[in-house]
Amino acid sequence: MTKKQAIKGSYFQDVKQRFLHHKLAVFALAFLTMEVILVVFLPRLMHLDPYSLDVMAFGAAPSAKHLLGTDDVGRDMFSRLVFGGRISLTVGICSAIISLMVGVPLGLLAGYYRGPFEMIVMRLSDIFMSFPSMILILVLASVLGQSVATITVVIGVLGWPEFARLIYASTLSVREKDYVESAKAIGTRNGTVLLRYILPNASAPVIIAFTFRTAQAIITESSLSFLGLGVQPPVASWGNILYYAQSISVLSNKVWMWLPAGMLLIFTVLCINFLGDGVRDALDTKMSI
Repeated sequence: MTKKQAIKGSYFQDVKQRFLHHKLAVFALAFLTMEVILVVFLPRLMHLDPYSLDVMAFGAAPSAKHLLGTDDVGRDMFSRLVFGGRISLTVGICSAIISLMVGVPLGLLAGYYRGPFEMIVMRLSDIFMSFPSMILILVLASVLGQSVATITVVIGVLGWPEFARLIYASTLSVREKDYVESAKAIGTRNGTVLLRYILPNASAPVIIAFTFRTAQAIITESSLSFLGLGVQPPVASWGNILYYAQSISVLSNKVWMWLPAGMLLIFTVLCINFLGDGVRDALDTKMSI
């Protein structure tokens, strides 16, 4: 093993140890892993169907046949909860990935090359951040349609300024380091400098932001669906399951229609935030083990 590999291995061991010492983050990772496994595999194992109607059980309370009861048209709420989790998590993760893929290259290039490109990217991010995001998402979702793909892309595209600014600030710092100057002095191409020297050393804030952006995207999708402008029935998401809570009679007398989705939404967002806190502390070299 070379000295460089030993140092790298030691660093990742320290990161792992710091993360494992963050009990809430470890619990959050276990919870989220189990949740993903369940929403992916449970429908096939239990033959769940979120669309079939039980005409003999409109708004029925939980029973052996329907574990979490049914909604007002006889659809099984447990099935819709599981499929809704799949949709909500997909929207959250995929929209965060879109934000990452748009924002990171723009911020990286702006911080490295500076000049006119820097001004254009930073002013664009200012413009995007100056609009109330929820209103803009509502308008775009209404114009482009309210499918899962549209909601995911719209939330993702509007979230790029956060990643661009983070990687931009980190790049401004890293580009002045001695190892970057040395690489450029020996004729290393700009693309290699960016991908091999700057991006790995400037990406820690982006990794942390990715977790928080995922949580924010899940909340945004749920808010849109709760208002009836997000994922549209009969497709289930936690947000449009919560739509039933707008009725006072359902809110007070049929809690099985909305409470499980609300609790899962809260716990999922909390766990994603706890995971982000754990990753932040693990990557902080000033934190003691």
